[in-house]
Amino acid sequence: MAVMGVQVVVSLLAASVMQKLAPHCSFARWLLCNGSLHRYKHPSEEELRALAGKQRPKAKRDRRVNGVLDDKPLSVPRDIDLRLDTSPITAVDALVLRYFLEYQWFVDFAVYSTAVYVFTEGYFCLADPQKETNIGVLWCLLTVVFSVKVFFMVMRHYFRSEEGGERSVCLTFAFFFLLLAMVALVIREDYLEFGLEPGLAGVSSNLESILKQRGWEWTVPLAKLAFKLGLVALCSFLGACLTFPGLRLAQTHLDALRMAADKPLTQVLLHTSFLAPIIVVVMWIKPISRDFLLHAPMGKQTVQLMSDSAYNTARLWTIVGLCLLRLALTRHHLQAYLGLAERWVEQMRREAGRIAAVEIQRKITRIYCYVSVVSLQYLGPVVLTLHCALLLKTLGHHSWGLYPEPSPVPPAVSAAPPRPGSEDGEDVRAAVEQITGVLGGIFTPLFFRGLLAFVTWWVAVCQVVTSLFGLYFHQYLAAS
Repeated sequence: MAVMGVQVVVSLLAASVMQKLAPHCSFARWLLCNGSLHRYKHPSEEELRALAGKQRPKAKRDRRVNGVLDDKPLSVPRDIDLRLDTSPITAVDALVLRYFLEYQWFVDFAVYSTAVYVFTEGYFCLADPQKETNIGVLWCLLTVVFSVKVFFMVMRHYFRSEEGGERSVCLTFAFFFLLLAMVALVIREDYLEFGLEPGLAGVSSNLESILKQRGWEWTVPLAKLAFKLGLVALCSFLGACLTFPGLRLAQTHLDALRMAADKPLTQVLLHTSFLAPIIVVVMWIKPISRDFLLHAPMGKQTVQLMSDSAYNTARLWTIVGLCLLRLALTRHHLQAYLGLAERWVEQMRREAGRIAAVEIQRKITRIYCYVSVVSLQYLGPVVLTLHCALLLKTLGHHSWGLYPEPSPVPPAVSAAPPRPGSEDGEDVRAAVEQITGVLGGIFTPLFFRGLLAFVTWWVAVCQVVTSLFGLYFHQYLAAS
C-alpha cells in the first residue's frame, strides 16, 4: 500500500468488488426487483375470449371453409370489462427488460463512484496529502462521461423509431437549446454568477505567457472562441439528450400525484422533487440568491446572513440533498410509469370498435419491457447533476463546511526549462512535473469553478425547460 498509495488501492478494491458482486449484490437490481414495484400482466387469449363471450376455437380440420383454412386473428370489443392482474417484479422478470444490463452497470458504477469519492474526501480532510491527486475526481469524470453515453444511447433509440416524431422533437429542442446557450453565455456576471469569464481570462493570461515564448500568442483569441463554440455545441447536445427524460418526468410526476391523492406528505415531496431543478437554477441567479442572502434588506439597513464561502457550501449541500430526494422517490415514479398499462386499458374501454388481442398483449408488454429505459431517464439526470456538483466542489476548491475553503487562485506557473538530469528516470520525472505544473497553471481552480458551475446550472436548465413543457403537453395537448 505504501508503494501504490491509499487511493489507488481503494480504487482497485472498489473496481474488483463491483465486478465480483454485481451478479449477487446490485443496488440497481434491488431498486427494480425488491418487491415494491408491481407490473401489469397481459391477458391471455383464453381470458380475452371469455370476456368477449366467444367460444373456444374449433379443431384445425373443422375451420376449413370451402377447402380454405379460416385462421383469422382474435379480435375483441374495446369496451370489454378487462381487469389486469399484477405481480411483483423479480430478478427473473428483469431479464427480458430492454437495456437492463446497461441500466444495472451504470447505476452500480455511479454508486461505487460516489463511495470512492466520499472516501477520498475523508482521506484528504484527515490526512491532508500535499502531493497526491484526488483520484475521486477521475471516478466522477468517468461517471459524467458514462451519463452522457447513456443519454446518447437512449436518444439514438428514439432516432431509430419508425414514426420519426421523436427525431423531430430532439432536433427541435437541440436547436432551441443552442440559442438559449448563446444567450446564457452573453449575460453578465452580475446576473448569472458562474465565474466563467474570470476563469477564461485567467486561462488566456497564463496561456499567452507560455505561447509568447514560441511566437504563438495570436492563437489565444482563437482558442477562446473555439472553447465557447464547443461549449455551446455541448449545451445543445445535452439539451437534446435531456429532452425525453424531462418529458417522461412530467408524465410520471402527474401520474404519481394521482396515485398519492390521499397522501399529502408524499405529494409535498413529489412537488419538491419536481421543482428541484428550478431551485438549482435560481441559486446561480445573483440578484435573487447571493445578493439577497449576503445583503438582506432589514428595514433601512442590510444584514449579511452568510459569507461567500458559506453560500457556496450551502449551494453544494442543497444540490446533494435534492438529488437524494429524487433518488428516494424513484419507486413512486417507476410505479406511476408501470400504471400506464392500466390507464391505457381504461382509455381503450371508452373507445368504440374492435381491437386485436395481440395488440392488447403487445401494448401492455411493451410498457413493462421499457421500465429500465424509464429508470435510466429518471436516474441519469440525478447522477449527472450530483457528480457535476462533486467535481465543482473538488476542482473548484470549494468546501463542505467542515474545513476552511482554499483559495481558488494558485500562484502563476511559468514554463521553466527542464532541469538537466543524469538518469533517465529523473528526466522523465522532471518532464512529468513540468507538464503537470504548466497544465495546473493554465487550468486553474477559478476556471474549473466557472466551467463546472455553468455545466451544473445548464443541466438543471434543460430539466426545467423540458419538464415544464412536458407538464403542459401531458395536461393540455395530449388530453385534447
